[in-house]
Amino acid sequence: MREHIPVLPQAVLQALTPGHLFIDGTLGAGGHAALLLEATDARLLGIDRDESALALARQNLSRCGSRVITVHAPFDQMAAAAAEHGFTHVDGILLDLGFSSMQIDAAERGFSFQQEGPLDMRMDRSRGVTAADLVNTLPERELADLIYQYGEERHSRRIARAIVAARPLETTTALAEVVRSAMPPRRGPGIDPATRTFQALRIAVNEELDRLETVLPQTVDLLRPGGRLAVISFHSLEDRIVKRFIRDEARDYENVPGQPYITLPRTPTLTPITRKPLTADEAEIAANPRARSARLRVAERLPHSAAR
Repeated sequence: MREHIPVLPQAVLQALTPGHLFIDGTLGAGGHAALLLEATDARLLGIDRDESALALARQNLSRCGSRVITVHAPFDQMAAAAAEHGFTHVDGILLDLGFSSMQIDAAERGFSFQQEGPLDMRMDRSRGVTAADLVNTLPERELADLIYQYGEERHSRRIARAIVAARPLETTTALAEVVRSAMPPRRGPGIDPATRTFQALRIAVNEELDRLETVLPQTVDLLRPGGRLAVISFHSLEDRIVKRFIRDEARDYENVPGQPYITLPRTPTLTPITRKPLTADEAEIAANPRARSARLRVAERLPHSAAR
């Protein structure tokens, strides 16, 4: 199994330090958390829905002792976890979205189409529907819409038709072959034809975009004035949500629903620190290819803005 290397480490450190209280909403193996704890005397609340990742993080961060508290939960339960453990008015919050190389490499998790495993894809294997449930039960039209919406796959309808015809499908490799067979011939190199379909199923299984929409307002309420939110995304759907949220929170007006030309004044809560997302340089990409698609956006909590 490959070591999970945190992406954009120096950019995250520069964005979030100094500080005394941090929340890492996607703790994973603890890579970013370790950097923050080594650079400061801070305490950190680490949240993750993957119990295997949490166990590894506890091991990797054991030298930090009581400075680290870990919680098994999805990040959209951040406000409740923070209140329970006294992490309100924090200096920094990090969200590293997507999934890790450790999850990809574990064939039994079902994230990878490059090795055979069950069609699972759940980040929290203790609950929820699996990718097999969606693949084998959704009506063809709903399956096509899912692949189009979450995978941005323009051949979603022909893929869904092929999947329905091949049901039941139980393994990652079987699904990948069906998707590839449904696609038109490729011209030249490119991503594997199954990539977008697997992305779409993973997002749907884990409700990733809905949970992101839910947690972002919570982060604003948890940040002290001058505290910072740092979000790393890996595809356009995530980045679009984060970009829109920061833009809307930075505005001093809001639109009136149903009245497109009428606005009301509001107190902005955030100011963007990065006008454009920060990306990895060539050296980091060479050392960690996963960093190629990483995009970091940072915003700062404004003073005198009311809590929600």
